[in-house]
Amino acid sequence: MTDLATKPGADEKPSAQSTATVPLGGDAAFAWAPAEPAPRRRRVGLWVGVTAAIAAIALVAASLVLIAPGTSVAGVQVGGMTAGAAADAITQRLAGTVVVLDGEAGQAEFTGADLGASIDGRGLADDAFAQHPMWNPTQWFSDPSTATISLDAAAVESAVRAALPELYVAPVDATLAYDADKVRYVASEAEQGVGVDVDALRVALQEAFDSGAARAEIDVTPAPIEPTVTTEAAEAAASELNGLLETAGFYVGDERVVRVKPAVTASWLTVSQTAEGAFEISADPAAIQKVVEGLPEAVERQPVDARVITDSSGGVLRTDVAGVTGRELGSTEGLAEDVAAQLSEGDATFELTVAETEFATAAVSRRIEVDLSEQTTYLYENEQVIRTYAISSGLEDSLTQTGSFRVFAHVSMQDMGCFEGAPYCTEDVPWVMYFNGDQAFHGAYWHNNFGNPMSHGCINMPVDVAKFVYDWSPTGTEVWIHD
Repeated sequence: MTDLATKPGADEKPSAQSTATVPLGGDAAFAWAPAEPAPRRRRVGLWVGVTAAIAAIALVAASLVLIAPGTSVAGVQVGGMTAGAAADAITQRLAGTVVVLDGEAGQAEFTGADLGASIDGRGLADDAFAQHPMWNPTQWFSDPSTATISLDAAAVESAVRAALPELYVAPVDATLAYDADKVRYVASEAEQGVGVDVDALRVALQEAFDSGAARAEIDVTPAPIEPTVTTEAAEAAASELNGLLETAGFYVGDERVVRVKPAVTASWLTVSQTAEGAFEISADPAAIQKVVEGLPEAVERQPVDARVITDSSGGVLRTDVAGVTGRELGSTEGLAEDVAAQLSEGDATFELTVAETEFATAAVSRRIEVDLSEQTTYLYENEQVIRTYAISSGLEDSLTQTGSFRVFAHVSMQDMGCFEGAPYCTEDVPWVMYFNGDQAFHGAYWHNNFGNPMSHGCINMPVDVAKFVYDWSPTGTEVWIHD
């Protein structure tokens, strides 16, 4: 009997898709069922582990970019936010914080945005993350940090003036103008205005923001509004401009060879005001060019030789004719533009380029000789007698002293001997030229006896001669008196 539990080829694994039939006698046959497949393993634990790992990785990654829980910046909770989101939260909170301004003129509300409030939101957020990162549990729920708010003064004025115009009195700027009658620039005084104290608003907004409050109320605090153009700025500009008018000219070295009249200089200038309240100077080269074109005639000249009076050793006693250096003006191309540029910088001394020709100097030595025996005076130039005059020297009881002297003083007129106890008094003696103590050359109007001794020791001359000798003889002129 064949074992039903086995069959031929039992060691062979039947195909999952086939059956085998075995005869059991007669017509009956038994069919074998296909072999059942082995059951699959379940991996539920594995998937749970993977999900947990991913979540842990995500949590770790998030902790690397998020700010620690419990962190606040000026009352704004930024814990669990990225730095970018925190920056947005800080600036939005500031923009929406309300300040209520209350005063006699009424009440008005202003948001931080209305007042031009600003804060370094990004910097604060970055600092919050740097100091309190989520990955560091020791920094969780730390003390809140503070932040400084700034206000835009122009935005504050615009917003408050629109809502409460009664609070404002506009300042008056100082002015600067040229006064043709005075021929100078004059400044008017500025006047302070009145407005709202911007810093008081900022403090109120700061306190509300720091405390996390949505609004704050503040009484109106008046504050002065400074003018854009101050009195000091206008006066300083006027002083600078008037300095230009006084010094304007074309110079050769330190000499102002062509003076520009103040009214002409003023006609060249335009004074404009900057947004900051300062003044800027500009000049018109086309107007300056008209003066430049006349410079050659005013500047150029021929040299003039000098003439000096000396003693016999060559020492200069006086310059009779001052030497003048000749000048020829150089190119003036572009000079008007250069002058305009200098004026805009506050300099009105315009240096000219000239070629100079030196002058010559002629020296003439002079001396006076008096021959008492001949009662004659001789005038010498370069040891040549140029004139002789009859004179009257001292009488026997008051002789004129002989010797070599020098003229030491000139007096155009004086009284002689008119003092208590004097033996004589002669008033209004002209053209007195002292050479030896109280002995002098002078004019004598009281006699005409020249050629004979007549005086108390002086050398008398006709008045016209005395005048000539007075002018001809500088101080230091040598005088030789002999018999």
